[in-house]
Amino acid sequence: MSGVFKAVMGRAIIWLPYLWLLIFFLAPFFLVAKLSVSQTAIAQPPYLPVLTMGEGLSGWWADFKTFAFDNYAFLATDSLYWKGYLSSLQIAFISTLLTLVIGYPLAYGMARAPRTMRPLLLMLVILPFWTSFLIRVYAWIGILKKEGLLNQFLLWLGLISEPLTVLNTDVAVYIGIVYSYLPFMVLPLYANLERQDGTLLEAASDLGCNRFSAFWQITWPLSRPGVIAGCFLVFIPAVGEFVIPSLLGGSSTLMIGRILFDEFFLNRDWPISSAVAVLLLLILIVPIMLFQRSEARAREMAKGVGP
Repeated sequence: MSGVFKAVMGRAIIWLPYLWLLIFFLAPFFLVAKLSVSQTAIAQPPYLPVLTMGEGLSGWWADFKTFAFDNYAFLATDSLYWKGYLSSLQIAFISTLLTLVIGYPLAYGMARAPRTMRPLLLMLVILPFWTSFLIRVYAWIGILKKEGLLNQFLLWLGLISEPLTVLNTDVAVYIGIVYSYLPFMVLPLYANLERQDGTLLEAASDLGCNRFSAFWQITWPLSRPGVIAGCFLVFIPAVGEFVIPSLLGGSSTLMIGRILFDEFFLNRDWPISSAVAVLLLLILIVPIMLFQRSEARAREMAKGVGP
């Protein structure tokens, strides 16, 4: 009896993640996908048709036959949307590179710091998460505006003669994204660099390698799984970001997350906004799959199974 109970419990534990995925991802995605092939209507809810459970399968099939893909065709013809997708990918890509350039030396310094100092340094990286994300983005408005701390500091140093226009530009968006997502780059890099065997660098030094050669031939190749994980953890959410471009970006800053928010809450065009969300998810599936593949390969290499 105990063996049967353990088997049932084991299967239940295995199916719990799938149940979580079904309730909190697949079911909402089904509703959004259904909205994306509906038509706009001035009513509550502002779309047609509405799938009703009371009519059974015949009612579902009757509603399904009225679905149209005009919303997706409209997204392809309207330059606002495809330019928003391209701009979002560009901003997310550049922000990811900047985050990597800043985060790698930071994680490297943390991993090479004395062991007694590492918990403190790690806490300082995580500390911003203790404050609301919205408050931290709002704080950058006071820093980047013309009368803000940045311009006052540069004027005090004598580096500029008049205040710079940074707020409401793409530069402010890059600053906000890099600042907000920097811990997502540092943490996987630190975890990877901290686990590396230091004796490999000692062996390279004994064989005549200088520090740069040893880093480029040993540390960098071994840290690639952390680099890939950090880049995906920054790039994927940055593509759909809407808070940072809404608060720090100007009217010319196009990001698909901001367009999606405006379509849903301001224009109340639920079908178009749902189509935008579905296409955004399809675009992000590729980096998500690549991220999962890199994680699987990293686990295999850690076990000594992979190449």
